[in-house]
Amino acid sequence: MAGVSRSSVAAAVLIAVWLLESAAAVWIDLPEKGTKCVSEEIQPNVVVLADYAIMFEGNAYNHPTMAVKVTSPYGNTLHHKENATVGQFAFTTSEAGNYLACFWIDNEVKGGANVNIDWKIGIAAKDWDSVARKEKIEGVELELRKLEAAVEAIHNNLLYLKAREAEMREVSEKTNARVAWFSIMSLGVCIAVSVLQSWHLQGYFRKKKLI
Repeated sequence: MAGVSRSSVAAAVLIAVWLLESAAAVWIDLPEKGTKCVSEEIQPNVVVLADYAIMFEGNAYNHPTMAVKVTSPYGNTLHHKENATVGQFAFTTSEAGNYLACFWIDNEVKGGANVNIDWKIGIAAKDWDSVARKEKIEGVELELRKLEAAVEAIHNNLLYLKAREAEMREVSEKTNARVAWFSIMSLGVCIAVSVLQSWHLQGYFRKKKLI
């Protein structure tokens, strides 16, 4: 342990945190009427995989069903299913932004229900068992492959955040420039109005022979 550098430990912690954040189980309570949504901000070219199931305590002959709709940041429908009790959706993101998954009960059942959503993103959505069988790797070698994929994903995420930061900085600079020009124009208008008022008052006073 003494031979491990602090940077290596920090990198390992960062990878572990990223892996935990990329796979999450979410529980939501669905009311009798109304819609509940979950969203995730995702960068482009990322694989998303999610399983969902409705949980209900009651008569098996009066089991609620739900409708599910998943949309992209631009409003495109990526998944839509009705009268569902369980299901799955998978897609690869084409644009950056908030991806929205909405659920609502679509039959006449009294009382709400719970929905379990197992949401996986990036390397967490990858079938590592298939990779291990296909490439005939296991144990430490497989874990190293996972870490390599995690490091690559983190690198891509940092590049994405850097690009977003540059974009926001450019927007901020343009906004500041517009505000500065607006302030200069407002000051110019105020000066012009003051000069015109002074000229008008001088003419009025001369006409009244007050000056």
